[in-house]
Amino acid sequence: MKPFVLVNCAMSADGKIAGAERRQVRISSEEDIARVRRLRRRYDAILVGVGTVLADDPHLTAKGADGDSNPIRIVLDTDGRTPGGARVLDGLAPTVVVTCEECTRTWGPDVTVVRCGKGSIDLPAALHLLARECGIESLVVEGGGEVIASFFRERLVDRYSVFVGGLIIGGRGAPTPVGGDGWTAEMRIKLHLDSTEVLGDGVLLTFSPSYERARARTPKIRLTGWRRSSVRVPGGAVS
Repeated sequence: MKPFVLVNCAMSADGKIAGAERRQVRISSEEDIARVRRLRRRYDAILVGVGTVLADDPHLTAKGADGDSNPIRIVLDTDGRTPGGARVLDGLAPTVVVTCEECTRTWGPDVTVVRCGKGSIDLPAALHLLARECGIESLVVEGGGEVIASFFRERLVDRYSVFVGGLIIGGRGAPTPVGGDGWTAEMRIKLHLDSTEVLGDGVLLTFSPSYERARARTPKIRLTGWRRSSVRVPGGAVS
């Protein structure tokens, strides 16, 4: 079993998540920011890619929550580029770094490291591990575009929520919510519109993806450093 996966993001009215220089742009209204804070309290974990950590240095915590009620923070980092001083490693909440088997870097005794996949992260296997060994049943993916594309490509997204803000960013090189190399029209993913909600000067759209076939995989994983007291990790899964 994998966790329930929600992709949550914000884009401009012309479909951009940042400018061409890829600097962070505020898109969400105050009402949407409040929604995201409530959302983080309801989910077990928040996931971003290392690109988001390097560009924005986010805390990935629920404002006003203590360490026990904060969601687990997960960073996808194939090559071990997360800086030792990144805010996501500040100890305010449990942190997991997911990387590949060839990456030998560690981030101290309080950071769990999942090494999963040769040369690149085996995303489905990593999610199975996080559910089975770490007790994560629900997960919010917040970016960036390459990470979101990976989740859709592997057919791992259960719900997609995107806030469309009342601004235009423009630029042919400006990133979109789903980045990467893309895929052919025949491999497109169909979405069912579940709900719409006006939030300030924008609108929240929530979709359910429709996949032609489900994927079942037997994960090969290694876990190091798990410290969450409410989760017992079997000895055979820890190295």
